[in-house]
Amino acid sequence: MTPIMERRTRPAAPSGRPRSPWAWAAAGALLGGAVTLLWHAPADWLASAVHRATAGRVVLAEARGTVWTGSARLVLTGGQGSQNPSALPGRMDWRIRPAWPGLSVRLGAGCCTAEPVALAIAPRWGGARVQVLDSPSGPARPTVWPSAVLAGLGAPWNTLQVEGQLSLRTRGLSVEWIEGRMSVAGSAELIATGMSSRLSTLKPMGSYRITLNGGNPAALELATLDGSLQLAGTGQWVGSRFRFRGMATAAPEREAALSNLLNIIGRRNGARSIITVG
Repeated sequence: MTPIMERRTRPAAPSGRPRSPWAWAAAGALLGGAVTLLWHAPADWLASAVHRATAGRVVLAEARGTVWTGSARLVLTGGQGSQNPSALPGRMDWRIRPAWPGLSVRLGAGCCTAEPVALAIAPRWGGARVQVLDSPSGPARPTVWPSAVLAGLGAPWNTLQVEGQLSLRTRGLSVEWIEGRMSVAGSAELIATGMSSRLSTLKPMGSYRITLNGGNPAALELATLDGSLQLAGTGQWVGSRFRFRGMATAAPEREAALSNLLNIIGRRNGARSIITVG
């Protein structure tokens, strides 16, 4: 009998060459370098991103530090070609850290915030969500801002040239943009104290409260706390558009001093000025 020969088969050749240790080391070095570069990205990168996102209306001037920890002078403008920018007194500082599902941000300004403002920013499909975080014991302390800085935003603020103090307090406030449509949850209250304008010799003209309540749609209410210039009105965000209807009147003994301002802020109807936006 013929012996049965055992058939030997060669192992199949691998479909690809194994990656050499040097290739893995190079890939790791590149990844580590990219992470290091990103972590030490200069603050100017953030300033450029803010400038593009706001069409030049918010400028982080003289930025120092990194994207993640830095400071700058906050400047408001009317956009491209604006001639009268206005800056917040002092510098604003920030601290940004990754936090699922987005970023944790803390903002502070020596002139205006008793404690840093904490934000949570999260991406959304076709947009983003920004939440103002309350403190563990309740709403954060109000921030106080000089109203004169609004003049940098252009019309109508550069015409009104308002002066006074703005105190902002939020409670559970979050704003979400999805494909250009805005939705608001929570609430915010802005108290404008001792307001005056270059369009009137009367100083101050009064103090006012603006209340924002989230919902569908979000609603805004303007009321007078005290003063000779009486303001009242309500507004709503419908999709991405804001619509406001209000009225301004002057105390009878102050009508002459406020007449020029009433002519400019709305459509004059006798002693009243009708304010319409949107």
